[in-house]
Amino acid sequence: MSTSFGAQPSSSISKSEFLSSLPRWRRWLSRLNWHPVVEYEIREIEFERRKIEYENRKIEHENRKIEHEKRMKQLESEIARLEQANSRLERFEREHLSGSIPPPSTGDLYS
Repeated sequence: MSTSFGAQPSSSISKSEFLSSLPRWRRWLSRLNWHPVVEYEIREIEFERRKIEYENRKIEHENRKIEHEKRMKQLESEIARLEQANSRLERFEREHLSGSIPPPSTGDLYS
């Protein structure tokens, strides 16, 4: 004598097909006993994947920010170097060209 309460799932039918083959009370009972392990694991994996993607984007953003800050420091040091060169040039012009004849402009060379 068999004590089976319904059809057993075979490897050829899906879970939804198996459940639809059960009587209504058995489908309801299967919902009470349903353990969403696979779906939970899929959601957990998806959550972890999204979390990793978020962290990767955050790291990329931080790297771009660091590169931007480096570039800004380079530009600031270049500006400071150019300002020093300009001040030396101005000092040189004041010291060496103040009493002499001013250099001709490019348009006045042969006129």
